[in-house]
Amino acid sequence: MTIPTFQEIMLPLLRLADDGEVRALATVRKQLAQHFGLTAAEEEELLPSGRQRRFANRVAWAKVYLERAGLLSSPSRGLFRITERGHAALESPPRIIDIKFLDGFPEFREFRAKPNASSLAASTEADEAGTPEETLEAAYQSIRAGLASELLERVKSASPRFFEQLVVELLLKMGYGRTGGNGHAIGKSGDEGIDGVITEDRLGLEMVYLQAKRWEGTVGRPEIQKFVGALHGQRARKGVFMTTGTFSSEAMAYVRAIDPRIALVDGTQLAQFMIDFNVGVATDRSYEVKKIDSDYFDETDG
Repeated sequence: MTIPTFQEIMLPLLRLADDGEVRALATVRKQLAQHFGLTAAEEEELLPSGRQRRFANRVAWAKVYLERAGLLSSPSRGLFRITERGHAALESPPRIIDIKFLDGFPEFREFRAKPNASSLAASTEADEAGTPEETLEAAYQSIRAGLASELLERVKSASPRFFEQLVVELLLKMGYGRTGGNGHAIGKSGDEGIDGVITEDRLGLEMVYLQAKRWEGTVGRPEIQKFVGALHGQRARKGVFMTTGTFSSEAMAYVRAIDPRIALVDGTQLAQFMIDFNVGVATDRSYEVKKIDSDYFDETDG
């Protein structure tokens, strides 16, 4: 069972409230999960931001939309009950309660017409599964994917020397060498395929050796074996092999079974790391998404 869209949730949610009792959203959410036959994994699935569960987000927005149309009311925070209008809607219920159905109520049309509310609320029509948060995150992921693709193409067109320096800078930004060490690219004078070195401490007792390959294709096991040989020559325990291409399954299986420890970073991961650690990118603009501070409105005597 796929997770239902927030529009598919609205009618079952309204039906659960049809007895007129005041209900808690957390309790109803569990009932809805059972109604739709969701697995525990589906209930726990997170939005891309990792900050909220997808199903909980959709249930919350289903409730909000029903309230904006006057089918539900909220007597206090986290609680809701059905209204007379909600009862009337269930007397001859539609096949589904969706945005088109809710548009039949003037309060809902007014809600969507407000500039601060309509920009995200109306955008859900483009993707019926998308709550405002999901729509926003999907747009962010789309922008990020485009940036990653463009970033990787720029890296591929750069010189080998530039790529080696980029890899060293990226690892330093990721925290390697943070205890007083440093790093540098070796370049053409490198020793048997070692393109860079990160010193993780002031005395140089912990070293990470790097190899950087600007490849379009797949890096296979033989290339990794050569790198391992170079590491053995340095009596090294740690290595990072970065490429703009991909790694074969044989190469990935090989590094899991050997010593020294080697991390393989392909082109896709490389671009994502560059974005995460601000290497080769700059912030164009940023947005703050705010929510109600419930503690501020808590009038309970302390």
